[in-house]
Order: sequence, then structure tokens, then C-alpha cells
Amino acid sequence: MNRIGMDIGGTQLRVAAFSEEGELLERVSMAHDHELGPRENLDKLMACVDEWGISYEGIGVGCPGPLDFAAGRVLNPPNLPGWENFELVRYLTTRSGHRVLLNNDANVAGLAEARVGAGAGLESVFFFTVSTGVGGAYIYRGKVVGGANSCAAEVFNMMVADNKFCRPGMNPGALEDHASGTAIGRMATERFGRPMDAAELFALDAAGDAKAHQIVDLAAENLARAVACVSFVVDPNRFVFGGSVALHNTSFVDLVREHAQRYVLNPKTLDFALAQCGGDAGLIGAALLV
Repeated sequence: MNRIGMDIGGTQLRVAAFSEEGELLERVSMAHDHELGPRENLDKLMACVDEWGISYEGIGVGCPGPLDFAAGRVLNPPNLPGWENFELVRYLTTRSGHRVLLNNDANVAGLAEARVGAGAGLESVFFFTVSTGVGGAYIYRGKVVGGANSCAAEVFNMMVADNKFCRPGMNPGALEDHASGTAIGRMATERFGRPMDAAELFALDAAGDAKAHQIVDLAAENLARAVACVSFVVDPNRFVFGGSVALHNTSFVDLVREHAQRYVLNPKTLDFALAQCGGDAGLIGAALLV
């Protein structure tokens, strides 16, 4: 039976229909209208589904967290103003007449990679997405491990750095503040004494700038510590890396692996791969929730 996947983002809303075999049947993207509330924005997505006239067994939704998976509720995502405490599953179930499942955006992307992407065929996969922020997902035997309180694999606030810098609400030395694209840009700006983003820093590193490489190496060290911590706890078959920072700077991922080998118990078995599902990972993974 066909399945529907929805990808809720701060700037864009997307919906797609997939066959039981995973073939993409329909797909639509539209701007997230923050002048409207969550019901009105979801109604726009459902109008597309209704127009397609496709029979389907359920709807999977990927959405920025924090969420309450069991209750099907959006809690207080910073980039979704007006969605606080919205009972998304209840609303969409009533609106569609179908089963609805909700999970966070990193988890559904990780599910796509584990089921049909870089981790296909493996028992356990841990997914890191490294872009503006850092997210994580743990997929075991084809299912998202969400934890008792929908907080499993939330590595963004894992304490890994010797530097105790932190933003409000974050732990000192948190991974996202010391290995994300935003964090790399901050460190570069501090070190070079002028505004700089991660893309410029990586370009300088590729050109052989020693100062730039020190920052890249430090970010890789911080991410490697997170890899090691995850390895000690869940020992996945493979680590899959997605997100713009990882996918556009593959040498950075190689450096993370080099550092992580110093920390894990079995360095030779440390298995890294780059994500394969591209920009549709969120839609694919959302549909796979069904």
C-alpha cells in the first residue's frame, strides 16, 4: 500500500507519496507561511494529497524537535513559532482519516539512510547530521530508537569540548556549539578577527592555510569524541554522516574518523559512510515511519 511522507521545516513544507516498493509517485514543496498556524499549513499539504487521489495506508511526519513522539505532539521547536504544544498527530488523523506517525527530522533522515541508504542491510546504524547544527539518530533493526522521553540520540547537547563556551540553554562544551557549521564559523571569526563562515574556513583549509586547519581539526576532534561516546554505548555497525558540512567536506569526515580511532575500543571496526538519500531523506524517512 502507498504511504505519505511529510517534511515540516521552518522555511519549507514538503509532502510526497511513495509506493510500497519505495517509488516516488508525487511530490510537492511550498513555503512555510508563518502568518498561518499549524492547522492551516497542514491543510495545505493535505489538499495536495487529496488532489492526488492516491489510496494510502498512513502518513509519516518528520518535524523539528523537541517533540513528544508517544503523544504525537510538537513541544516548543525554536524555528516553528506558533506550533508550541500542537497535537499534530491528533489533528492530521482527524483531517485525513488515516494513521499518522510523528518523529523528529534527524530521526527520519537517519531512518531513510538505515533502511534504503548508506546503512541498508545493517542491524544498527547511527546517523549524524552536521550542518547549521548537529543532530543524531539511532536506528536498530529498521526502527527509530526514540527513548522513554523522545530524547534518544539527541547528541547536539552532548558535552565533548574542553572549551566550555555555550549558548543559553546548552551544556558547557556541547557538541553543537563546537562542531557544527555555525560553531566552526564562530571559531573562525574569533581566530581570524573578522566575520567568517564555515564554507570560507574550509576553503582556506583546502588551500593549505595552517590556521584554518587548526580550527577544522579541533571541530573534527570534538565530533570524534561524540562518535566514541556513542560507540561505547550502542556500538553501531556503521556511522552515517549527512548534512551540508559533512557532505561538502568529505575530508572533514575522514579527519573525524582518524581522531575517533584513538578513542574507540576496536579502531579497525570503526565504519563510516556518507549519506546517500540526499535532499529527499526527510520525505523518504517520514514515509518509512508508516
